[in-house]
Amino acid sequence: MRSFASDNNSGVHPAVMEALVQANQDHALGYGDDLWTKEAVRKIKETFGSDCEPLFVFNGTGSNVVALQLMTRPYNSVLCAETAHIYVDECGSPVKLTGCQIRPIATSDGKLTPELILPYLHGFGDQHHSQPGAVYLSQCTELGTIYTPDELKAITSLAHRYGMRVHMDGARIANACAALGLSLKALTVDCGVDVLSFGGTKNGLMMGECVVIFDDCLKVEARFVRKQSAQLASKMRYLSCQFTAYLTDELWLKNALHANAMARKLHDALAKFPGVRFTQKPESNQLFLTMPRPVIDRMLKSYFFYFWKEEVDEIRLVTSFDTTEQDIDDFIGLLNA
Repeated sequence: MRSFASDNNSGVHPAVMEALVQANQDHALGYGDDLWTKEAVRKIKETFGSDCEPLFVFNGTGSNVVALQLMTRPYNSVLCAETAHIYVDECGSPVKLTGCQIRPIATSDGKLTPELILPYLHGFGDQHHSQPGAVYLSQCTELGTIYTPDELKAITSLAHRYGMRVHMDGARIANACAALGLSLKALTVDCGVDVLSFGGTKNGLMMGECVVIFDDCLKVEARFVRKQSAQLASKMRYLSCQFTAYLTDELWLKNALHANAMARKLHDALAKFPGVRFTQKPESNQLFLTMPRPVIDRMLKSYFFYFWKEEVDEIRLVTSFDTTEQDIDDFIGLLNA
């Protein structure tokens, strides 16, 4: 089955699969004391800077929860866009495991700004109010939009000025880097981000994410928080070895460039239909658009994709590293019919 539902539905890149096969040799020490994990840590430090602390975890929700637990206490609040993954799609796990209040902020494009955040920065020192402790950003956002370095620096500077920290959910950070022509370091640590959830599952990995900690003050407790959050893998090599393949010969970037290019091709083809209206600026590998409902219903008989706002016939189409031009031609061909 081919679909445009999610880059989570894509397969595993052959280079990553080969890394898993190679890691499946003989025995190895558990819990990250193996050679595969040591090499992956070296690659991540080479990418983000030698001072970072990488912690491999099982999944995206786990990485977000570990990151937010590191930078908050239960009396804090976490500020995020109202479309944020931690607010919409993680079944309340960030609230349950951090004890924090999540404060959603309305945005038109999924992106926070200092102007949107400022009205929530009050009550500091007042024991009757949750204390603003962290800002959560998604790069790319859940609406497919992308923060520029200047936009990120403005937010991190504001947060740090108020004694807060910034967590970046980088489930699709590769697509953002590919779109802006920037390195992973340039969009994270260089912009003042304190902790990154470095994702690859949507871009060719089988499973696993990496919490990359840049703030020195957060490193001491990190391994204990990971263990207590049930995110410490005994056979760590099967998580870590994927990141070595991912960061070798810029596989992460090649995959993301292809996914973005396929989204542009799909966008350009869809834009020719008078009944199609795009609701967000197409910047990455996600497209948000409306079509007449009878057309959507007909397409759903042959393709799987999600409604974003069903009440207004808004759908989301997502391309991935293994989307082909034939996939798009077939989709457009059916739409023409």
